Amino acid sequence: MVTQRNVPDAVGKSLVASAAEWRALGLTTAQFRSLVRAGDLVRVWHGVYATRRAVAWGKASPVTEHALRVMAARIAAGRDVVASHHTAAILYGLALYPQAPDTVALTRAPGRWSNRQKAGLAVHSAELPSGHTAKRHGVPVTTVARTVVDIARNSSFMSGVVTTDNALNTELTTKQALVLVCDSCDRWPGVRKAREAILFSDPRAGSVLESCARVIFHQHGLEPPELQVNIRGDDFSYIVDFFWRRYDVVAEADGALKYADPKRAIEQLKRDQQLRDAGCTVIHFTWQELFGSTAVVVARIRRALHTK
Repeated sequence: MVTQRNVPDAVGKSLVASAAEWRALGLTTAQFRSLVRAGDLVRVWHGVYATRRAVAWGKASPVTEHALRVMAARIAAGRDVVASHHTAAILYGLALYPQAPDTVALTRAPGRWSNRQKAGLAVHSAELPSGHTAKRHGVPVTTVARTVVDIARNSSFMSGVVTTDNALNTELTTKQALVLVCDSCDRWPGVRKAREAILFSDPRAGSVLESCARVIFHQHGLEPPELQVNIRGDDFSYIVDFFWRRYDVVAEADGALKYADPKRAIEQLKRDQQLRDAGCTVIHFTWQELFGSTAVVVARIRRALHTK
């Protein structure tokens, strides 16, 4: 029987370690197995176990749950790695498009001991200057600026813009910081693409849908609209998602829940009518329309611009 007196103090703390490390802390094989059966040690990765307190901490939020998973993955891959790419973005709460893969993304500096790829891991090899690393939720991680640049380097232009817009909108980084990272990685693959995403980015974009719409407008040759413009009338003042001022054309990106509340839907109809009474053309599009009927949405906006 395992009693508190013959169990190392570490088991009562918030700790994640490999099975070998737990035994090195003083647990016998029998004690280890007994603690696993009792739920005092919980398997969180192949060969990696967390204490009950650590697991409870991980359950506090989706971000801490991911952080616990990253801690375990680092033990499996080697502690010289840092969380990076989409994994770092999740730890910072950055927006991603499309949804992040289920793998844990890690980066190791070139020339260090290289662990072979394992299921659930994506280990990148790249320089990790001291100014490019930080800590988040107790996990070594690339900085926000480095994370954004890595995503923009290794993904589509739209994906890069979504994450860059969000990082700027939430003030987690600045364009200057992003450019400095690009300058330090000037010869790396994809840096040119990252620079293009940074140049195109706009901190006023308030959602993933708005960022995606901006990219689609650009790809289809529409004039770039102003973002988050306050339009005022005698008895109203509304902030609109997109505004082509020269044409008095407004476009609104409607999220899935925008009209779920009947009261909100009625308010939207009133808002649209007031904008139209003030001389604006108002166009709405949803996520499904933007990606399922892109040509229709673009044609609708282009027609409004050309008829004004």
